[in-house]
Amino acid sequence: MEKKLRIIDLPESERPRERLLRYGAENLSNVELLAIILRTGSNKENILNLCGRIIEKCGGLNGILNSSSKELLQIKGIGNAKAAQILALAELSKRFKSFKSGDNFKITNPNDVALLIMEEMRVLKQELLRVIMLNTKNYVIKVKDVFIGSLNSSIVHPREIYCEAIKNSSSSIIICHNHPSGDPLPSSEDINITNRLRECSKLIGIELLDHIIIGDGVYISLKEKGIL
Repeated sequence: MEKKLRIIDLPESERPRERLLRYGAENLSNVELLAIILRTGSNKENILNLCGRIIEKCGGLNGILNSSSKELLQIKGIGNAKAAQILALAELSKRFKSFKSGDNFKITNPNDVALLIMEEMRVLKQELLRVIMLNTKNYVIKVKDVFIGSLNSSIVHPREIYCEAIKNSSSSIIICHNHPSGDPLPSSEDINITNRLRECSKLIGIELLDHIIIGDGVYISLKEKGIL
């Protein structure tokens, strides 16, 4: 039975782990960094070739970090163990950029919101409305996904949004949603939804601080635009 080709089977000058220790992680390619995590290739393919093919099949790092287990297992050379390693890496990456890391996350401006949600929401293929709930000092209490799909004012009901905020004793909320087109320019429906929620916030006593629209690496704050 043929053994799997491991990193140690590569010439020493090509081994990603040795190169990382010698030159630093920042000097390694995406393929090399992934190879250090996955460690072994297949019987017919070394780990560097396998990782290069995985990155190509997934369409880059964003594709890898947002792939499901089913999608990963369809790639030749990935079994349950490698799929689990990649999924764990993806989740750690998301947690590192969010308050889920265990640290308190305070929001003081729209850029803080973008840091919290951008990497996850910029690659979504459907519109998603997310509510960020804050305490009196603007620390994040909870983040909740409320609606999925094309958003309009007849579907987005304030009841679901403010029910979550009340349950979590929120002092204020920020709503966020993505535009799969990559362009964060607000539509007339985005503005209608914002105005409707703002009126409800006055009655309920939970302030709507902002509505952030996420594009591909860019965002628009309706508060900054003077719409809210």
